[in-house]
Amino acid sequence: MTHSTDLLAQLPQKIKLGELADPRSVLGWRKMAASSEQVIVRTWIPDGGQVRLRTRRRRGLAIPMMCVHRDGLYEARVSGDTAHAVVSGQYEFEYSMNGQTKSMSDPYAAPSIFGELDLHLFGEGNHLRIYHKLGAHPRQVVGQNGVNFAVWAPNARQVSIIGSFNDWDGRRFPMQNVNGSGVWELFIPDAKIGDAYKYRVSDAWGQQMDRADPFAFAAELPPRTASIVTDLDHFEWTDQQWLNQRREQDQLNRPISVYELHLGSWRQRAGRAHGWIDYRTLAHEIVAYCLEMQFTHIELLPVSEHPYTGSWGYQTTGYFAATSRYGTPEDLMYFVNHCHNHGIGVLVDWVPAHFPKDVHGLAHFDGTCLYEHADPRKGEHPDWNTLIFNYGRNEVRNFLIASGLFWLDKYHIDGLRVDAVASMLYLDYSRKHGEWIPNRYGGRENLEAIDFLKQFNAAAHEQFPGVLTIAEESTAWPGVSRPVDAGGLGFSIKWNMGWMNDTLRYMRRDPIYRKFHHNELTFSLMYAFTENFMLPFSHDEVVHGKGSMLNQMPGDEWQKFANLRLLYTYLWTHPGKKLLFMGSEFGQWAEWNCNAELDWGLLGNDKHLGLAHLVRDLNRLYREESALHSLDFDGRGFEWIECHNAEDSRLAYIRRDQAGEEVLVACNFTPIVRDNIRIGVPQPGEYMELLNSDSQYYGGANVGNASRILAEDIPHTGQPFSLNLTLPPLGGVIFKKA
Repeated sequence: MTHSTDLLAQLPQKIKLGELADPRSVLGWRKMAASSEQVIVRTWIPDGGQVRLRTRRRRGLAIPMMCVHRDGLYEARVSGDTAHAVVSGQYEFEYSMNGQTKSMSDPYAAPSIFGELDLHLFGEGNHLRIYHKLGAHPRQVVGQNGVNFAVWAPNARQVSIIGSFNDWDGRRFPMQNVNGSGVWELFIPDAKIGDAYKYRVSDAWGQQMDRADPFAFAAELPPRTASIVTDLDHFEWTDQQWLNQRREQDQLNRPISVYELHLGSWRQRAGRAHGWIDYRTLAHEIVAYCLEMQFTHIELLPVSEHPYTGSWGYQTTGYFAATSRYGTPEDLMYFVNHCHNHGIGVLVDWVPAHFPKDVHGLAHFDGTCLYEHADPRKGEHPDWNTLIFNYGRNEVRNFLIASGLFWLDKYHIDGLRVDAVASMLYLDYSRKHGEWIPNRYGGRENLEAIDFLKQFNAAAHEQFPGVLTIAEESTAWPGVSRPVDAGGLGFSIKWNMGWMNDTLRYMRRDPIYRKFHHNELTFSLMYAFTENFMLPFSHDEVVHGKGSMLNQMPGDEWQKFANLRLLYTYLWTHPGKKLLFMGSEFGQWAEWNCNAELDWGLLGNDKHLGLAHLVRDLNRLYREESALHSLDFDGRGFEWIECHNAEDSRLAYIRRDQAGEEVLVACNFTPIVRDNIRIGVPQPGEYMELLNSDSQYYGGANVGNASRILAEDIPHTGQPFSLNLTLPPLGGVIFKKA
């Protein structure tokens, strides 16, 4: 089939105006007629000079191509062996540019990697591995190496691929709209791993915008914003044993003590940009530290690419790209692999709630509100000046679900902590009357976001058994951590923000007033087993003027340390998994600053070192004593011994495992030594002291008990036996029957 002279004459203008959606209808090769053996070949090479057609079968033969438009359209008509070579893809174009002779295979001769099923599944929001197709993928076509580029931009009039391989010339490579689906695709011969690229998108009004690839696997170091061609399939993983154990074990009944950290400010090195340390060096240093401190997991603030460092990663532009601040994707894989090989799980923060308005990112991607809602009452987040995803659009939902699964798949991540879930669930979140749109039933629930979260969680647990999905959800939404088929949202764990807020509010009070607020300690057990809870003292609690964990404690220096040691003893013995932000484990005085490393020099002080030793021993005890972790989400694992003594600000309780093994905890939230305190226990015999937060080893005053105490046959507080204890000031003690 041939084309009219008018159509060919219009081609350069169409490309210039951004109106060419079907370049393959003109470019590439086709037979002159169905019965003809003659083939016509066309190529578009602006500023190409003299262009020749060469076949790989007959290297010496160069067929001059006729310039049919001075702006860069060339064609040749061939037959015989040359036509057979063209039809089989064994040809290339030779041209001159900038005084150099270059050659290029035909981008428009490569077959599409998209089948009808790919487009169908993506259109209905169910292509869970769409990142295998969209984005930039090195491939070989008829012996020619190159990169297949594909992007979703359904409302664009034209999309061109620009990059280091074509001098960022938007005229060179207009992409093909695959079957009118809105997915644009083109194979670029000789493009390679490491090349920088973007998409030049022409919108319905003729405006052209250069966009980073939403499915890029890597990006330039900010403030540069181009995407980088990357292959993620060559790293040699050695963590299969870890993955097998993760899949076979019930993670929820195992100890989970998370060390939350920000890679850019945990430690820094002088002489490096912003002091940043690379993933591989960090892997060795962080693993060694976490092994010493006995944490089971680390949680990384978002490692997905983000333009503004001060957002800590929570304003994401690269939902499939590991940030280049600390190295390459393979470097991050090394980090995870090293953690797994030393028995440490890796969680990452993931942000499907909103995205920034940066011009190279997702906002108005094809000139329309593609990823976000058009109505700002649904599409703009008032707190963060960001945009909210349109969860009701199938392709957007598919993009996000695929992003979450991608980190579990390609990086072997053990779990995702989903940020800002509360803001997703409620249409009126942070909005006043009249600033939000009710759902179809007139309610405030975001039905599309709820469906998205359920679909994501169901897919994550089905595709990757043993991974954790963790919700940062601060409201009383029911069933957040209950299975989807049981009516829940499907998360594994929910952050217990109520416990965190109540407990910190209580601990900030002068001990003299705590007796009036005793319920702030005890209320959490009214709902502790309604969800699978994690108890978080996260980065959010040590920023924005709140002060460090140590500085939030009342009193003089001695009381601050004693209060914090007591708080951590309470945290590690309360039902629920644990999370502590970096620096809090040794009592950093200053608030967290993302631009400076932690105050590691404080470990030269006995009080700070003692606090770190306490956290280490609490972690060790938590891991070794199944009573402290195996029934974290089951009411059988907890029993109050004393919860009503507000006057003395005391608590006592038992933690228990499935086999009936017990640990006794008693806490004194006043700075007064409590002598001859009788604590009821259910069993007779000797009780050995496992930990005393006031130990001199932890920087305390060593007020306490003998290492072993005999239970007396004296009933107390409903228990048949009792111990006569000394409770240290602002201290907690842990006992176990010998």
